[in-house]
Amino acid sequence: MVTSVKDMIADAVAQIGLVTVQEAANELDVGDVVLVDVREPTEWEHHVAGALQVPRGLLEFAADPASPRHLAELDPSRRIIVMCRSGARSALAGSTLKDMGFDDVRNLSSGFAARTEAGLPTAEHTAQI
Repeated sequence: MVTSVKDMIADAVAQIGLVTVQEAANELDVGDVVLVDVREPTEWEHHVAGALQVPRGLLEFAADPASPRHLAELDPSRRIIVMCRSGARSALAGSTLKDMGFDDVRNLSSGFAARTEAGLPTAEHTAQI
């Protein structure tokens, strides 16, 4: 049987859970969380200040300590919130992190679009990677 992407996203969300934009903003204010933005570099012109920017296609390499592309901020002992534009790619990314041994992973409900709609601050810049 073929599995649809909609089913995969629903399974991923069920596996990792969601946080609202306000919950995520509160956690970022406290500073005890890593916000991982998995959008493509062309989408990073507007971003959340302090977010770790890792395109979805490079996430596994950035999360794997054995990879030369590993990012130290991606520590399995830390709380991770993943974000994309709408919440779909980040749900799949969060599921991948869970499979890689990250225990405390959540998906930002409705993604960057919801954060912008909520009027939360964004910053501007060019891609880091």
